[in-house]
This record gives sequence, C-alpha cells and structure tokens, in this order.
Amino acid sequence: MFSTSNKSRPMPPHHHNHHHPLCTRTHQIAALLLVVGTFFVTRLFDQSFVPCNSYLSIDHARASHSWPERGYGSQLSLKIYVYEPREIDGLKELMYGRDGKIAEEACLKGQWGTQVKIHKFLLQSKYRTRKKEEADLFFVPSYVKCARMMGGLNDKEINQTYVKVISQMPYFRLSGGRNHIFVFPSGAGAHLFKSWATYINRSIILTPEGDRTDKRDTSAFNTWKDIIIPGNIDDGMTKSGATVVQPLPLSKRKYLANYLGRAQGKAGRLQLIELAKQFPEKLECPDLKFSGSNKLGRKEYFEHLCNAKFCLAPRGESSWTLRFYESYFVECVPVVLSDQTELPFQNVIDYSQISIKWPSSRIGPQLLQYLESIPDEEIEAIIARGRQVRCLFVYSSDSEPCSAMRGIMWELQRKVRQFHHSAETFWLHNGSIVNRNLVEFSKWELPVPLP
Repeated sequence: MFSTSNKSRPMPPHHHNHHHPLCTRTHQIAALLLVVGTFFVTRLFDQSFVPCNSYLSIDHARASHSWPERGYGSQLSLKIYVYEPREIDGLKELMYGRDGKIAEEACLKGQWGTQVKIHKFLLQSKYRTRKKEEADLFFVPSYVKCARMMGGLNDKEINQTYVKVISQMPYFRLSGGRNHIFVFPSGAGAHLFKSWATYINRSIILTPEGDRTDKRDTSAFNTWKDIIIPGNIDDGMTKSGATVVQPLPLSKRKYLANYLGRAQGKAGRLQLIELAKQFPEKLECPDLKFSGSNKLGRKEYFEHLCNAKFCLAPRGESSWTLRFYESYFVECVPVVLSDQTELPFQNVIDYSQISIKWPSSRIGPQLLQYLESIPDEEIEAIIARGRQVRCLFVYSSDSEPCSAMRGIMWELQRKVRQFHHSAETFWLHNGSIVNRNLVEFSKWELPVPLP
C-alpha cells in the first residue's frame, strides 16, 4: 500500500531553495479548458451513439450510429422551390382538373393522397425557398392521378398539359429537368404522363412503384435518380393515440396468415385464393367487396388484417402493394410475394430484419409450412423491430425526427448537385449561362424549347 502522508518523506535539498507553486494560474486555466473541452466532446460522442430504441436502429450489433447519421449524414441542408399554381399556365389543371372542380380534400384519400400530402408538407417546410435562384431543387405540384380518377382530366389532356407546363419553366430547361421533382403515386407511376420518357426522363420521380417492365417495354423508375416512397396508409391507423383498431396478442389471432384483396386475374393472388380453400383454418382469403352496397368498411378491413400473424402481400397490377405498409400498423409480419418490388429508405432500414420475402413462384403449401415453423418468440421480435421503423411510413411534417417526409428530404438531399446542365445549355468564360443562340439565361423567352 502507498502511504498518503508526506511526513516521513524528506524533501530533496533543492526544494528548500527553489519553492515553485504546485498549480500556477496558467495550469488552472488549462485545466478548466480541458474540463470544458471534455464535456463537449462527451456530449457529441453521446449524441452519435443514441440508444437503438431512440431512433431507427434495428440490430444492436450492427447499429454503430443513430439514424440518420448511419445512413445519410449528419446535417440536412437543402432548399426546395415549390411552383405556385398561378405562376404557370396549366398547373392548376394538373391539380384541380380542366374545370377546377377537383377538391384537395377528395384527393387526400387513396393512393393519390401522397401527391397532395407531399405538396402540402413542402409548402410548410423550413427547407422551402421562395427564390428560384437559390433553390437546389424544384417541386412541381400535381394531383393528376386524382384528377384522372375523378374525371377531371383524360390521358390526352394530362399529356398535353404537362408539356405546356414544362415549356414555361426556364429552370427546367437550364438543368434538363435534373433538379425537378415529380410525384406519381400509383402503380402506373410516371406512365400517367404518356410522354414522360421524352420530357422528364432525367427528373427526380417520387413513386411507390419500381419495376414495370413486366407490363411495358421500359420502366419509368431509375434506381440512380428516383426515390421510392411509402404508400398512403389510412390516417386513422398511423395517428398517435387510439387508432382505428388495436393489434391483437399473437395468441388471440385466429389465422396463421391472410390475404385481403381482389384477385384481379393475377396468378399469385389466384394461387392464394386456392390455397385458402385447401387450408381455410390457416389462411384467410375472404371474398371482400371494395365497392357497392356490401363494400367493406375501413374498420372491418383492419380487423381482418390484424387477425393473423402474417400478412401476405402479393403483386397486383404492379409490383408494389399497400398491404406491406399497412401490416406494420396492425403488427403482423409482412410477407412479400412480389419479386420485383422496391422498398423505401434502404439506406437506413434492413428489411430482412422486419419482413419476409418469399419467391412468388413458390406460393403453395410449402409457404404455409414455412410460416408455421417460425416460433412466436421470433415473430414477436420481428414485429418489435418493425415497430421501431414504421414511423418512416407515416406522412407527417419533415420537422418530425422520424416521418416519411423526413426520409424523403434526406433522400432528396442526396440528389442535390452543385451544378446541373442539359444538352441545350452552355456557359462562357465569365460563368454566364447561355442557350444555343448565345442568349443569356435571364433573357430566355417563354415558352422555352423542349426536346
């Protein structure tokens, strides 16, 4: 043991002649700076390693950083200009139909609701700018899916109106459309605009839809420039507090799995309907009515959905399905039966930890046997991990720490470039931008030439 007393220790001779203070003022200041510096470094360190359940980390072993630092970066900083309907001839028609009679409230329902929600949240966003010259990106509002479904525009009118609108956007011409954002919320994706390949093939497209080459010669989705967004889930299931229905304990769920939807003549869906006839005690696949006097109410729909451990999500007219997202809010494990499906926010979500993807070519008894072999403890663990990330599927303000809009903003930031150009823009030694006729950008006349 070391003694704490100095009485028995003679001081060296030179200490008697040259006595220096043990702690000078310089030492004190240095020590104070060290303490303050250590405090701030510690705070930064703590913020970089927030506990997993505070953010979106799925796997404790893999999550070295909190979201969004792990998948995107440490700072969200971008400026988006949102076009006003009145500033461009034709934009009102793309939003409210040829007669202006399509109401925003009506367009909030169904899958076209994302066109309205994203627009409204961007109008309120702190990342919105009202100066075109300082914008990183430009958002083109449009409710065409809703307008088309409600008879406000036909396919020909949609095509002609988009072309007219784009021809009045000098900044679109300046970049070749590379910094312009369009939302196409349904299975058809950008194909709602028949001439998309000619005019917006370089633009950023927000869509829940990925590959469509099974139905068309080419897909409008490009993994390098476009962004997959979540489907529009019923607000009654995503709100905080009491939702339309509450999840059931696994032990009280009647079925192993379910599929709720129409057959639509699709092979995978028809196979599930036949499988349910063979194993009615395991797979619920009712003949549900989504229109007419016997239409299924939204509460009844979600009551059906939450009554199974696994929610099967086969492809329909296209590769994506809303049931994949709905399953997280009734807390059943989604089973993707769509080989070409694309999923959002893959920079921060490991979908192998929160869902199952099964080959659509193997829909049959083998699928049910496999699902039946999974212990309830593992099902509970998958559901718990899904519960942590489902906030990214909720359309709310980008000021929320976790929301679909927040995720979209992070994805958009990855698309920002210091410089955009097109085949029809040129620049001179002094940095001025000109067109093919050497006319400076500020003097370009409308409509601007398009491809």
